[in-house]
Amino acid sequence: MTAGAPYRFLAFDLSYFSAKVRPALRYKRLWYEEVPADLSVVYQRTGMNFIPIVITPEDATWQDSTDIYAHLEERYPDPPLFPMTPVQRVAAHLVELYVDEFALLPAMYTRWGTDERERYTRALFEATFGTQMGKLAADTMLSRRDSLGIESANATAIEAHTDDLLAALSSHFTDHRYLLGSRMSFADCALMGPLYGHFYIDLISRKLLLETALPVVSWIQRCNFPDSASHKDWFADDALSPSLIEVLTVMGRDAAPAILQMVRVVERWADDRPSDKAKAPHRLTVETITLRGTQIKRIVVPYSLWSLQQALDVYRGFNDDERARVDEAIKGTGWAEVLAYVPRHRLRKENFKLVFKDR
Repeated sequence: MTAGAPYRFLAFDLSYFSAKVRPALRYKRLWYEEVPADLSVVYQRTGMNFIPIVITPEDATWQDSTDIYAHLEERYPDPPLFPMTPVQRVAAHLVELYVDEFALLPAMYTRWGTDERERYTRALFEATFGTQMGKLAADTMLSRRDSLGIESANATAIEAHTDDLLAALSSHFTDHRYLLGSRMSFADCALMGPLYGHFYIDLISRKLLLETALPVVSWIQRCNFPDSASHKDWFADDALSPSLIEVLTVMGRDAAPAILQMVRVVERWADDRPSDKAKAPHRLTVETITLRGTQIKRIVVPYSLWSLQQALDVYRGFNDDERARVDEAIKGTGWAEVLAYVPRHRLRKENFKLVFKDR
């Protein structure tokens, strides 16, 4: 590619993490072409089959939605995606942590959790990929559903979390255009992963949104077609609105204990790993988490530690007074124990893959 060529966004419309990245590209007013992801190209460039990826005009590859945000912000700081004040910046990272490490549970339930949902989703996959490939893709995703512990016995707890989240978001978006006020941030982009990539695309959950959470649908439309030149400001004085505090509380009450539990499993595994084993496996073991009194068995992945590390690095990069402001702002939301956690191990990326870095 030449410098005068567009970026290429290898993605799918019904992809959770594609939905997380797409609004950021549009918000930055980037010249890009979105093309259906060819997994052979993705693997050739990254050694993995994870989408989306962004290919720059210089032919570099960006992979991982969190890293893509950082690349975009570095190259195109205006309009900004990242608030720089401590309370709003950390709050945005907590939203992304929720999206990356917990929201797949309600999102995958929305898509695959009942026979009716699976039937509609299989039809959508076959329409998108063709009959043979659609069936294969659906079977692959069903194995991921099972690894997250999505089964009929867990439906009530997952639906209760989803209902409370949508109610809190509806209340917030009734009065505010975006999570942090009148400007989109990477927290909005992150939340589009589950809310557009699954909830809005999938037939049954779209009906639920339209009937019970219309302000959320309006927010989805704003994020999908952001006119960033017309955006105003994030909340003044580094504030969080009471309605956003409620959103963070719904997320933190249910997700924060599960995230910490999974991170502790990763750390125990890292404690015992051979000294010459730096590369992190993609999956580790199955752990039982609790959601509203219901036990859910789900796979543990080292990426959970990586995700937490991103939020903690930002939080600990602020001075004592700034961290105290953050602590006060999130008091009672369930996230305090997450920010207080001190990991024993650290991960970095080498050629897109996670490796443990000796502390």
